[in-house]
Amino acid sequence: MQELNLPRYPIKIKEEKGGKYIFDPIRKKYLVLQPEEWVRQNFIQFLIKEKNYPESLIAIEKGLKLNELQKRADIVIYDNQAKPIVLIECKAPKVKINQEVFEQVARYNVVFKVPYLLVTNGLDHYCSKVNFDDNDFEFLQELPVYKDL
Repeated sequence: MQELNLPRYPIKIKEEKGGKYIFDPIRKKYLVLQPEEWVRQNFIQFLIKEKNYPESLIAIEKGLKLNELQKRADIVIYDNQAKPIVLIECKAPKVKINQEVFEQVARYNVVFKVPYLLVTNGLDHYCSKVNFDDNDFEFLQELPVYKDL
């Protein structure tokens, strides 16, 4: 798979029945290795190992209902009171992170109402802090470590 703009992690990959599968430590199962899944699994490792996010507070493909449509948020991080605090949208490396991608995660945040949004394609990562009082947001240099949220 493609090199990403993240540290390298020992990620479990297996070949079976003519396909490649990647292990998801959060859901504790192997998934078909697609480019977006490659980004998601590497970013999960980044959250755990570099930013000290507890595995037990990370949810993957969390369902939500938006305008009568069923959607899924790629990664949702919770605080110790089970309140969502970070929403992350992962894209394949070939997908450019543009306004449309950022608007997708912002629409999901209508449901979750988290203070931090992040979009990544594994190469570029954009994080913002939402200001609900001013109905605005500011871009951050990077996602804070868990204890600073």
